[in-house]
Amino acid sequence: MAKSLQEQLLAAGAVDKSRATKLKKAKHKKAKQQARGSAPEDEVKISAKQSQADKVARDRELSRIKQQEIEEKGIAAQVRQLVENNRVEQMTGEIAYSFADENIVKRIYIDARQQQLLINGKLAIARIDEAYELIPAPIARKISERRPQTILVLNHSGAPSDLDDDYAEFEIPDDLSW
Repeated sequence: MAKSLQEQLLAAGAVDKSRATKLKKAKHKKAKQQARGSAPEDEVKISAKQSQADKVARDRELSRIKQQEIEEKGIAAQVRQLVENNRVEQMTGEIAYSFADENIVKRIYIDARQQQLLINGKLAIARIDEAYELIPAPIARKISERRPQTILVLNHSGAPSDLDDDYAEFEIPDDLSW
């Protein structure tokens, strides 16, 4: 009967016995892994690198979202500070001024001077949490650059548009309010 290559190499003295047993065990281990269907080491390394790359991408995305949330909180704090530092004191007036807040008509009571300033675009209405504050128009413009949903009413003063010119001959009643 013919001897295996390993036995022939042992007989010739080209390989010692311990080296031959290591090679035999390695060959047996590799055959066993292939029989189980487990991936060879190269595929394991590739999948490990891929999962590491996926984890890095996921971590970057989470970091970007977290940074964006921090920036939004900072802007909200700046807007709150601008409104609180520049708000106009509201005296309890007799005139109800109506405006829309998220498709709901809201009302604040102001005096005649504040009403005229709102109409002329010198004052604006801003919402902080559930409170409504009157603020000067230049401050409102700064706030609307950062967070436009905070400013609810900001009338633009200036020259009338072409649409207004068509109705210039009609007089607007003084007692008109909605």
